[in-house]
Amino acid sequence: MRTHHAGLVLAIASAATFSTSGSFAHSLIDSGWTPGAAVAARISVAAVVIAIPALVAMRGRWATLRRNGVGLVGYGLVAVAGAQLCFFNAVEHLSVGVALLLEYLGTVLVVGWMWLRHGQRPHRLTAIGSAIALAGLTLILDVFGDNHLDPVGVLWGLGAAIGLAVYFVVSARNDGELPPITVAGGGMAAGAVALLALGAVGALPMHARFGTVEFAGHRTSWLVPVLGLSLVAAAFSYVAGISAARRLGARLSSFVGLTEVVFAVLVAWVLLGELPTSVQLLGGVAIVAGVALVRADEGRAVPAVADAGTGLSAEPLEPSRI
Repeated sequence: MRTHHAGLVLAIASAATFSTSGSFAHSLIDSGWTPGAAVAARISVAAVVIAIPALVAMRGRWATLRRNGVGLVGYGLVAVAGAQLCFFNAVEHLSVGVALLLEYLGTVLVVGWMWLRHGQRPHRLTAIGSAIALAGLTLILDVFGDNHLDPVGVLWGLGAAIGLAVYFVVSARNDGELPPITVAGGGMAAGAVALLALGAVGALPMHARFGTVEFAGHRTSWLVPVLGLSLVAAAFSYVAGISAARRLGARLSSFVGLTEVVFAVLVAWVLLGELPTSVQLLGGVAIVAGVALVRADEGRAVPAVADAGTGLSAEPLEPSRI
């Protein structure tokens, strides 16, 4: 249970730091950066920063790193670069709220995967919590406004949902071969190479301006939001998120990840002066309530596993791994 509680703290910390990415990226994009350039800078700098700690954590087990190399590349392409690229393409065709709602359908995909792949049929509390959390998400994002659903944008949004689901499912693997910081570093390195390659061939627009930008009501260097994106919203958040998923399992960690939207609203309030509406606050309460129900459902499985004599009290939701 102590490990489970530590996982919740890490998951919330990951969601909170992930939520700052919008505010950091907002200042760059307003100053002339393309989304592709902002994302590429974000994960490239983060990959460089944690490269040495990631290699040190391997303690010379290079054969293990080579054995998992294909998986790391796939993780970086789908869960890191692919998810972000799909989301930004979705935003070009849809409102940000609808694009985010489509992306966070990845939590539903995680539930479906755990059911189909591992036979973990969702219980009543999980089903109710899922419905309440998704309802809260629609309230926060105001998806019932005047939104035109472009089919192309919907497809990109569903692609982002798949990338998000892969992130949680793969992050939850706990075979112990690769430390979380190595998974994060390797995935971001692979994703950065892919994005930079797309930019080099012209498939992904990349343009950046290196001067002062407007951030949190002040003029500052472009390095401030870039470092914020890289260190806070990428390096720390990915490592914390992977560590949390290994403790909580893919399903619960994905639902705790929904709190990122709540934190994003609060961060925008503090840094950008964008006040949340009463409906958004109600949506935040609904998300927290939904996550609490899923957590309660998952928590009921912990004593059952411990009583069975397996000794696995922290990972009852992951009887088999992908």
